[in-house]
Amino acid sequence: MSSAPGSGQILMSPRPAVGATVSLEGVSKRYGAVVALDEVSLVVRNGEFVCLVGTSGCGKSTLLNLIAGLERPSSGVVDIGGRRVALMFQEPALFPWLTARGNIELALKARGVHRAQRAREAGQLLGTVGLADFAGARPHQLSGGMRQRVALARALAQDSDVLLMDEPFGALDAMTRDRLHEELERIVQKRALTVIFVTHNVREAVRLADRVIVLSSRPGRIVEEIAVDLPRPRSINTSDVAELAAVITTGLHDQGGEAGGRH
Repeated sequence: MSSAPGSGQILMSPRPAVGATVSLEGVSKRYGAVVALDEVSLVVRNGEFVCLVGTSGCGKSTLLNLIAGLERPSSGVVDIGGRRVALMFQEPALFPWLTARGNIELALKARGVHRAQRAREAGQLLGTVGLADFAGARPHQLSGGMRQRVALARALAQDSDVLLMDEPFGALDAMTRDRLHEELERIVQKRALTVIFVTHNVREAVRLADRVIVLSSRPGRIVEEIAVDLPRPRSINTSDVAELAAVITTGLHDQGGEAGGRH
C-alpha cells in the first residue's frame, strides 16, 4: 500500500517475515500536537497471545486501530502480511433487532458466505461459545457475558488469523470474566489464533498472555516486555499469577499509572 511522503504505511500484501504475524517498525501516531504513540516497534509471532497494559490514554487502543487498518500511522510501518484481522471491542455493539444468530450471520454475509451456509456456520459458532440454546434470543434477552460471547462468535465468523481485543471483559463481573477467560483460551488454542489483547487488569494480562507488553504514559512507548512462563491452564487468583502481576503493577505505579488488578 502506497503512502504520501512523510506518512506511515500499512502493508497488507504478503512479505517474508519468518515466524511473525504482525510487525510494527518505528510506528508513531499524532493527533495534531498530541503524540499518542512514539516509535513503537513490536513483532507478534504466529499463534502468540500478547497483552498490552499501560495507563489510560497511553495509546493501547490506538495501536489496535492501526493494526486493524482503521487508522494510518503518522510514521513507521505496520505489516500484517496479508493476514485477516478481526477487532472486538469492550461493548458488544450487537444489532438489537437481530437475534444472536442473526448478528453472527451478518458477519458471515459480509465475508461472502452463501445464504444456505450462513445459518449452519452461525449455529456452529454459537455452539463454540456455549450459546447453542440461545440462537433465537435478542440482545436484550441476554446477560452481559452472553452478549460478549455473541460478539466473540461474530469476530470468529470473520475467519481471521489475528484477533484484536480491546478490553472485551472490562465491564463484566469477576465470575463471568473468569469463565470467558477459559472459553477464550480454549478457542484460541483450538484455532491457533494470534491474539493482541488490551486490558487495564494486570492479573488478567498475566492470566492470558504468553507475553505482556507495558506501554509508558503518553506518548506511548514500549518500556518493558515480560514473557509469562507460567504453566497453563492458569487461574487469575493463584499466587504465581498474583506475584508476577504485582511486579508489573509496581512498574506501572512508578510511571504514575492507574492500571492494576482491581477490576
